[in-house]
Amino acid sequence: MFQDSNDKCDLVMNLSAADRCAFVRNTPDCNMEDGFINYLHVAFCLLPPSLTPLTITLCMIWLLFLFVILGLTASKFFCPNLSAISTSLHLTHNVAGVTLLALGNGAPDVFSAIAAFSHPHTAGLAVGALFGAGIFVTTVVAGSVALVKPFAVASRPFLRDVIFYLVAVFWTFLMLFRGTTALGETLGYLGLYVVYVLTVIISAYIYNRQKHSMTSSVQREAHDPEVYHSSDSSDYEDVPCPTAGSIQQEFESEYRPLLPYSESTSQILLSSLNPVDNRKWRRKSWGWRVFKVLKTPLEFLLLLCVPVVDPDKEDRNWRRPLNCFHLVTAPMVLVLAFQSGMYGNYMIQGQFPLWLLMLLLGLFLSAIVFCSTTNECPPRYHTLFAVLGFMVSAVLISAAASEVVSLLHMLGVALSLSNTVLGLTLLAWGNSIGDCFSDITIARQGYPRMAIAACFGGIIFNMLFGVGVGSLLQMVKTHSDVQFESQGLLTWVLTGSLGLSLVLSFVIVPLSRFHLDRRYGIFLIVFYAIFLLIALLTEFGLIHFG
Repeated sequence: MFQDSNDKCDLVMNLSAADRCAFVRNTPDCNMEDGFINYLHVAFCLLPPSLTPLTITLCMIWLLFLFVILGLTASKFFCPNLSAISTSLHLTHNVAGVTLLALGNGAPDVFSAIAAFSHPHTAGLAVGALFGAGIFVTTVVAGSVALVKPFAVASRPFLRDVIFYLVAVFWTFLMLFRGTTALGETLGYLGLYVVYVLTVIISAYIYNRQKHSMTSSVQREAHDPEVYHSSDSSDYEDVPCPTAGSIQQEFESEYRPLLPYSESTSQILLSSLNPVDNRKWRRKSWGWRVFKVLKTPLEFLLLLCVPVVDPDKEDRNWRRPLNCFHLVTAPMVLVLAFQSGMYGNYMIQGQFPLWLLMLLLGLFLSAIVFCSTTNECPPRYHTLFAVLGFMVSAVLISAAASEVVSLLHMLGVALSLSNTVLGLTLLAWGNSIGDCFSDITIARQGYPRMAIAACFGGIIFNMLFGVGVGSLLQMVKTHSDVQFESQGLLTWVLTGSLGLSLVLSFVIVPLSRFHLDRRYGIFLIVFYAIFLLIALLTEFGLIHFG
């Protein structure tokens, strides 16, 4: 991805099995500083060559587990804490949706891209993943939504999102084509998202004023029922959607005991650490139960380390014994997991370990909070636990993303595949499959507009922040402009296919009067299948210039 940084580690497969370990040990490109595990060393030095197929199989299983870590941490810990912070800051739904919640939903993609940009020979993963995920979401996910629930899309928000995404794709294409980007252009690239946020806010403000004006007009002219049904309301309004908070409160009120009941501290701790909801368990399918059993140990460990503040609950998810325990475990996780454990052995002035200082500080704060609070009432500073939970979950997502990037790099070397094709397939699918199921579920529940808005709004953030922040951090690290080099024809297949899919949507959807039917959904899925076929044929050299 960067000039003068050809991944010489790929040459290891050209050597005999006996010479591969020495090559991996002595080649700088094979030294992966990010990540807890050196997967190249495991594959070529630790295990014998005869077990290479088994090694690849185990690595694929470990990759699936890492994707579960990414998805679980983002959905159960990162997003709720961001929502609590948004509520505490009194942000409007529009501002929160395109800033903090966009970060929450796109955290795996953004952190994976930033982790990929940290090394020259894995940066191709970032472009492949961001463009691959963009094509996957705008074709497969959007097409699936149209197949499940044909509907009329909100016209102006749809056109706005497609135009901004087209600009982002074209700008990224120019950066790749020129082969370089300077600090000013990177800041401008990030500034494009600020413009997008301002556009969303201003358009929502204008629409709300128009809606208020029309409501007043309806009240004055009640004899004319057609006044209110203007084209503006169809652009932004969706089917009224009950909030997660109202559903949660109704569900909890149904099972609330009639007589007052006070749990002991030990009971609160045990119930807080139980990741299985017995009421939900009885209503779910056997497939859900099997998956829940498999991820329960991971969820238990995350509950031990990451505090969660839920503003939709009456007690804001205040669990006094567990939250006090979080003051001990969370700082330790921050120290041991930040930048893949770089500060785990750090000594203050060469004498006192940093982790021990954080442990003592956590114990001190935990004792103060435990003695100054009660089990029933959350303290005034409870929102600070959301900030702590946000920090810990962000560090864990970043660490898992680094492991994913390192593991995919090893698989690319062992299977003789480019980082770009691994990015547009495994990494893009792994980070987007959760969005796919959630958007289809939302569409089935009767809210297809919300699902299609999530398809386009999130990937704009992922691309601009993934490439922008990744390039910016690389500039800070190297103190020079970022130099790109094309990954060959596959890069142009990626950018061309994503641009073509957006242009076709920009043309076809207005021509169909903004009605997305099943024919359009089938067209999008077929488009993705053709793109994937062309990309794989290009990767294996069956399609080339000349």
